[in-house]
Formats: sequence, structure tokens, C-alpha cells
Amino acid sequence: MTTTSNDMIYSVLDNNLSRIAGIKGAVLLSNDGIMLSSYLLDRPQGERVAAASSGIASTMKAISREVDGGRVIRQLVEMDDRYLCIVGCGEGSTLIVVTSRKARLGELGGEAVRTAQALGEWLGTPERSQAPTSQ
Repeated sequence: MTTTSNDMIYSVLDNNLSRIAGIKGAVLLSNDGIMLSSYLLDRPQGERVAAASSGIASTMKAISREVDGGRVIRQLVEMDDRYLCIVGCGEGSTLIVVTSRKARLGELGGEAVRTAQALGEWLGTPERSQAPTSQ
């Protein structure tokens, strides 16, 4: 990604997510688990969050396909001290938002979805097609 693209992504993240009470950070990742951009997280932490969250996002997509659930819109993970919101973004990207428990869930979910939609309008990382199975 170019510096201009990274600046644009950061600007969208900052403009939307800074409104959430208790925001701790966010990561935009490809469906391959590669961090495309981070917000308020240092690079090593952002890359670890991206890699781990990629597995959660992929699992939810697989479950949705299995039960004919359609597109996975949002996932929320509640922890003792944090919330983690995972939102599909564009064709092949995922937005991860981390907040303290001070965040209001409706605000967190709404802003995360709006941010993902804003990024998804111009950011499209197509999903990799599955390799054909040999018979």
C-alpha cells in the first residue's frame, strides 16, 4: 500500500472511531490476516491482533456459509476489560476495533459498521478463490 492510501485509511479510522468512548485501537486487515493499517496500536501489536482476528473472522464466515446465513455483518467479543468488534470491510478486508468496557455497545457497533462501509467504498481486496480439488 502506498503512503497516500495509508494516510487515507488512517484518516477514515480517526474521523470515525475517535468518537467511540474508550477506543483502544483498530486494525484493518486483508482476509489473509495481513495488517493493512492500524490505529492507536503499535505495529507488532497490530500485526498480532490482525493475525488472531483473521482466524475468528474466517471461522464466522465458514459457519455462515454452512447455515446459509449470508454475509457476516458484525461480531462482538466481550472480555473482562475490553470489547472487540469485527466487521467485514469491502470484498476481502476486515476491520477490528478494540475498546475498553466504557464503550456503549450500540455506539461501538454502529461506528464500526459505518467505518467499514466508508473504507469498503474505495478499498476492495478481492477474496482469493479456493483451489480446485483434485479427484
